Amino acid sequence: MTMRAIWLGLLLGAAQAQAGVPVGPLLPSGPDPWVTQRDGFYYYMHTQGDRISLWKTRDMAKLRDAVPVTVWRAPSSGPNSAAIWAPELHFLDGKWYLYYSAADKAHNDDAHRHVFVLENASPDPTQGTWTDKGMLRTRRTGIDGTVFEHRGRLYFVYSAYVDDHSDLAIAPMRNPWTLEGNEADIAAPTFAWEMQGGRKILEAPEFLAGPKGKVFLTYSASACWSDGYAIGMLAADAGADLLDPASWTKSFAPVVKSSPTHGVYATGHNGFFKSADGGNWIIYHANGGAGWGCSPRRAPYMQRFSWGKDGVPVFDGG
Repeated sequence: MTMRAIWLGLLLGAAQAQAGVPVGPLLPSGPDPWVTQRDGFYYYMHTQGDRISLWKTRDMAKLRDAVPVTVWRAPSSGPNSAAIWAPELHFLDGKWYLYYSAADKAHNDDAHRHVFVLENASPDPTQGTWTDKGMLRTRRTGIDGTVFEHRGRLYFVYSAYVDDHSDLAIAPMRNPWTLEGNEADIAAPTFAWEMQGGRKILEAPEFLAGPKGKVFLTYSASACWSDGYAIGMLAADAGADLLDPASWTKSFAPVVKSSPTHGVYATGHNGFFKSADGGNWIIYHANGGAGWGCSPRRAPYMQRFSWGKDGVPVFDGG
């Protein structure tokens, strides 16, 4: 075992005893990290730009030892031929689905960014065949799509480009690759901490089910090149109409942000997973120093969190 692995293992043990302590970096680089687990394995991925790869491991603390398997590469042309960002892996209706953002190589700009879906029937997503299910027909262009099930219904949420800002929009789904019904804009940048770096941005929504039935959506706020880039949160009651913007309440301050004490800056684009001991973890990318910007130096960190008596997640260890 290398000294790096020993150090990471010690950090993991410390984090299990104390919530709110970042563990990492898990890899030297890893923008937009995502983790899901099934049948005793964790499947990790992050933005690579021209392809999607999966890291398969039984221990997130040993992610560096996992060998990435490239499961899909961008085509040479077409609407999903460039800027392959923010992949997410979900197991739905007995199959694996990969959601990712992309643009056309001939028009690599915000006006041509969309979310696309791949499908795989193999029990192991690092094997089998990934079938292109096409583009999700959202009302606006946008990025960072995610899906979740709540009360027997499947929902899609993404970061939609609206004039000079980015909002969070939600839509019901008929199946994992088809939207159905009206799309609702549920959150726009309204706080100063959502407008750092010269941009008004809400992006990277992620679903978290509360132990008392509440529904949470975390999101990244501000420009990724700003040290003010941070994670905010929306909340809705268990029985609320999630397509009604009035059902959602926004946190007044970030729930995860830069921490010079812990050596993490520009924290954003997170996901959630559970460890083998039942612990609750958030994974996000962050810089290891101030002013590093929005570059490949963004690396994945994970951090244990807890639940308050009110059924609201506590990320700072309080």
